[in-house]
Amino acid sequence: MASEIRHDWRREELLALFGLPLPELLFRAATVHREHFDPSEVQVSTLLSVKTGGCPEDCSYCPQAQRYHTGVDATKLMEADQVLEKARQAKAAGASRFCMGAAWRSPKDRDIPKVAQMIAGVKALGLETCATLGMLSPGQADALRDAGLDYYNHNLDTAPEFYGDIVHTRQYQDRLDTLEHVRQAGLKTCCGGIVGMGETREQRAGLLQALANLPAHPDSVPINRLVQVAGTPLAGTAELDPFEFVRAIAVARIAMPRSMVRLSAGREAMSDELQALCFMAGANSIFYGEKLLTTGNPDTGRDQALFARLGLVPMPVRVDADGHDHPGTVHADITAPARGCAA
Repeated sequence: MASEIRHDWRREELLALFGLPLPELLFRAATVHREHFDPSEVQVSTLLSVKTGGCPEDCSYCPQAQRYHTGVDATKLMEADQVLEKARQAKAAGASRFCMGAAWRSPKDRDIPKVAQMIAGVKALGLETCATLGMLSPGQADALRDAGLDYYNHNLDTAPEFYGDIVHTRQYQDRLDTLEHVRQAGLKTCCGGIVGMGETREQRAGLLQALANLPAHPDSVPINRLVQVAGTPLAGTAELDPFEFVRAIAVARIAMPRSMVRLSAGREAMSDELQALCFMAGANSIFYGEKLLTTGNPDTGRDQALFARLGLVPMPVRVDADGHDHPGTVHADITAPARGCAA
């Protein structure tokens, strides 16, 4: 019952999957994938930064932290009319969901009405909405829901026992609390992490265990491959073996059968062959466009060519009775003037 929906995964079970011969692991992951998705379809998403840089956190991977000298300039929150113009462009290009990200530890209560205005305006255009704004209180999550927010992104980053080596300005429980507030508000979740930060295989399994054992599996699970940015503490970290990255994708697919497993940051440095292996391992979502906030991303032409070579197609929009698309949305390629962290 490899595709059984479980929330009681043990670390040793996931490590046993990691340790399988790669062909066997790929076969098992692909089998699970086919039970729930069309393996020729890939969700295509784009993220727009509405506020960049100046973050007080010390996340060791992030070029938006104000304490690191990375060349990322802090910007103010975009005006609602600027965001809505981007949303109109997205809709005209065929998007049905619009994603907004802000580089905050957490929004201040005075920020919520401004963001809510953006969300309500985007919603009024007939688009679904998603956001990543940092930690949320229950009241803030409720306010964003009332404005029309559909999805919220908040990553766990890594395994609980390795988290303190990467972030010191907030606790793991803070992240879990925000996810609980988001779920209690009735919002869908997008939650994943980063691999290649110097963690062990057991700690990679620990990240996936933490994700798979959440009260509800995230609707989307972004798996970021560390992008080393000069000026951040993780610059110079030994690069993760590409096959180990594929193993992480495969184990994520097996542990969270119905989630969208997304190739996120780090894809610019991946060869076409490595991406093909990830799709075989069960990845079925990518970020699309030349910029993934502060980090590079393959340009759209390369992605289109890769899809053509592999016989892949963007996942079509499937609309439910309330007009919401599930499980995948084809997003327009939105070129963001500002930049932020990967989701």
